[in-house]
Amino acid sequence: MEAETAPAGTRLADPDVEGLLARIDELLAVLESAPGPTVRSAVEAVRLLTEVYGEALARVLDHADAQTTRRLTEDEVLGHLLVLHGVHPDPVEVRAARAVERLRPAVRESGGDVEFAGVDGEVARVRVRTGGGCGTGCGGGAVDVAAAVRAAVLAAAPELSDVETPAAQEPARRAAPAFVPLDALTRRAAAAPRAQGAG
Repeated sequence: MEAETAPAGTRLADPDVEGLLARIDELLAVLESAPGPTVRSAVEAVRLLTEVYGEALARVLDHADAQTTRRLTEDEVLGHLLVLHGVHPDPVEVRAARAVERLRPAVRESGGDVEFAGVDGEVARVRVRTGGGCGTGCGGGAVDVAAAVRAAVLAAAPELSDVETPAAQEPARRAAPAFVPLDALTRRAAAAPRAQGAG
């Protein structure tokens, strides 16, 4: 089956590009597992072609002004390719912070928030606060947000080894407030003076 290509003058949507990249990964995995000199040559050809594309992207950045560079790096697909080829002009902290900011509207929509707290060595730190609702399943919300944050940050900054989201564990540690019926409080208040008088 032949791969579908977009008509001239149109652009693929980001999810379509991600699908193509995933398919390339699958095909390369199949090639790398097959024996023989022809397969080794094919894998080397892909590696060399990728290297040439990386050099081409670096030269595009060399010729771009500041505004064009910013537009290129903010495009999700181009930004990913610049990172992949090691030519992204923004430092790891900037890319990680941008990835968190892109997630922020969706997290806020569910009543939570995420905040980039910096990079310590090879570890990014992101504060995560989840909303009070149980729209995604009670207890799972913080874990879901933490997983999304981790995936987004590591995709934008693969030089990092991990992403810590300490606040994601807070709901499990924090005890739920005890419910005390109102009539129990009034009975305790009435009994307290009698107890003091008995002493």
